[in-house]
Amino acid sequence: MEHEPVIIETERMRLQLLTPEYYNHLFTTYTDAEIMARLGWRSVKDYETEKGKYLKGMTTYHISFRNFLMIDKITGWAIGRIGYHTWVAKHNRAEIGYAMHEDYNKGKGYMTEAMAAVLKYGFEEMNLHRVEAMIGPSNVPSIRLVQRFGFEQEGILRGHYLVDDVYQDSVCWGLLRNDYEGSERK
Repeated sequence: MEHEPVIIETERMRLQLLTPEYYNHLFTTYTDAEIMARLGWRSVKDYETEKGKYLKGMTTYHISFRNFLMIDKITGWAIGRIGYHTWVAKHNRAEIGYAMHEDYNKGKGYMTEAMAAVLKYGFEEMNLHRVEAMIGPSNVPSIRLVQRFGFEQEGILRGHYLVDDVYQDSVCWGLLRNDYEGSERK
């Protein structure tokens, strides 16, 4: 059985879909070094974190994920990730998350380009009704990104994430299909 992932082309990137099935294929077929190269992990620590998530089970009977590896078309390097890490198909909603691998790629519009493609995929291919983003109150670049795509601020979740042994708040942002479909940003 071939396990070639779905690829979405944008102007400067190839977005390679990473599914639970693809992760299973990777971790049962390839060496650690090959997996690191395929997923763009440059540090063993990042790789071990990802492998730990896989070994503990990344999905349950009602929550799954659909992530995309952001691959620069010119260099062929994985420069970041974007996707739906908490997808509840029964309710047609998912939480979107994203990160650049290296700081020098930030501020160049890569995430805006990827967000447009991944939101389209979510609403059209995954049949999402709602996309949520949980963002730290001081993360101005992420707040600007979701605002650009029409997300509405809905509230604050106190003590929502544990980061370096400190509980931090998250601002909840939401985008509904109707708002997305009526938008010029899609």
